[in-house]
Amino acid sequence: MPHILLIEDDVSIRDAMELVLRRHGHDVDTAGSGEDGLGLVRRPGAGGIEVVVLDLMLPGMDGFEVCRRIRELSTMPIIMLTSRGDDSDIVGGLEAGADDYVVKPVTARVLEARIRAAVRRVVPAVREHEDHDGLVLDRAGLTVTKNGAPLAIPPTELRLLLELSASPGRVFTRERLLELVWEHDYFADVRLVDAAVGRLRAKIEDVASRPRYVQTVRGFGYRFGPL
Repeated sequence: MPHILLIEDDVSIRDAMELVLRRHGHDVDTAGSGEDGLGLVRRPGAGGIEVVVLDLMLPGMDGFEVCRRIRELSTMPIIMLTSRGDDSDIVGGLEAGADDYVVKPVTARVLEARIRAAVRRVVPAVREHEDHDGLVLDRAGLTVTKNGAPLAIPPTELRLLLELSASPGRVFTRERLLELVWEHDYFADVRLVDAAVGRLRAKIEDVASRPRYVQTVRGFGYRFGPL
């Protein structure tokens, strides 16, 4: 079971979530502020942390900034928590680098399912090497290089890249990508796809606004090039 870092300032919520996660077999580290959570991520070896569950509304440094700073240090999955569920909060969290979001209050069953889905996205696909005009994917080793330089791509974006690149030229709807990458099947989450595509383009494209690899098919979804 993955080792979880839970960053939540509300003591009662933090204690309850920690108890539930431990009952599911997880090792859990907790922090009551963004600064403390970053300290745990930065410690040597990060204490074996594999997934971060991050509250959005934190005192001092908010969840957006904490997420951005964790993403600079690690590609581990980050699940964002928000109590308001506003579009601006959700989109902001995704653009900051979160792999998923959960609106509070959340049941233990739903949170556990989201954690498991985030971890499954790290599992390698079956095929081996692919060279797409300088963008090289090693599916067995889960590495990506561009013109010989390694790229650090977080799990969700890597899974998205692997799914798209498995069928160059095929158009994937946002709903289909949700099923393949996030294992979600409800329409409201299509913004997860758009945010992840934007982050992925920033890493693999020469010019993100003129993508060669992850191309938009207006009115339908996305496809992988170059064709």
